[in-house]
Amino acid sequence: MKNLKFTKMHGAGNDYIYMDAISQGIDNPSELAVKLSNRNFGIGSDGLVLILPSEICDFRMQMFNSDGSEAEMCGNASRCVGKYVYDNGLTAKSEITLETGAGIKYITLLEGDSKSRKVTVDMGEPILNPDLIPVEAVGEPVLNLPLSVDGKSWEITCVSMGNPHAVIFTTGIKDLDLPVIGPEFEKHPIFPRKTNTEFIEVIDRQTLNMRVWERGAGETLACGTGACAAAVAAILNDYCDRKIKIHLLGGDLEIEWSKENNHVYMTGEAVTVFEGELLAN
Repeated sequence: MKNLKFTKMHGAGNDYIYMDAISQGIDNPSELAVKLSNRNFGIGSDGLVLILPSEICDFRMQMFNSDGSEAEMCGNASRCVGKYVYDNGLTAKSEITLETGAGIKYITLLEGDSKSRKVTVDMGEPILNPDLIPVEAVGEPVLNLPLSVDGKSWEITCVSMGNPHAVIFTTGIKDLDLPVIGPEFEKHPIFPRKTNTEFIEVIDRQTLNMRVWERGAGETLACGTGACAAAVAAILNDYCDRKIKIHLLGGDLEIEWSKENNHVYMTGEAVTVFEGELLAN
């Protein structure tokens, strides 16, 4: 194995290791994700993101969770990919198309510099059909569906942003024992492809607090698709207006669900932490 160059980046604390897979070959990315994501013996991250060529877009993103499983996409990661390709001279465009496992995403680079830049991603339309989320439920949308977890009944609103989400509106989210209940939601049999789970406190019609248990990664400081799903769920339940600020453990995200085109837009900082080179064994 040869040396591999990488960049550690985060969006609202949702941190990944980014590698240019256009100029360097990367073998066994699933195994590499597990190795490098370890926060004691590796670089430490929520996963690994590869930047690849695309036949239909400017670039393609392939991502792996910290457990080695491949994910469809990540909103925070897609913002960081936009910053990465611009910073590293792979493009001079400030509007970038990105192919993901959840379809094409449109990235707009806003103000900032090589350290931190504000980036907006058009996340597309939310998916509310239970068969497509997927979740074993009847009716569209799936609002406040009772679900028994850890001996308690919870109400979930289900949304897909290219990956499945179960959104729960509750109080006292900082006191929830997510390492205990998170895996039970993630692997509940009503979710054929498992699920990400968002625990939400409504502050007012423009503001939410959020904790998230990510499928394949555990609790993370932020989740972009989860924030979008939470915003959609809050609007469907008439808790919030169409433009929302979401406070996550790692920072804030601004979400807008457009009434005009039904698309969800996510804006937040993409931050470069450090660059390095992984030495060959």
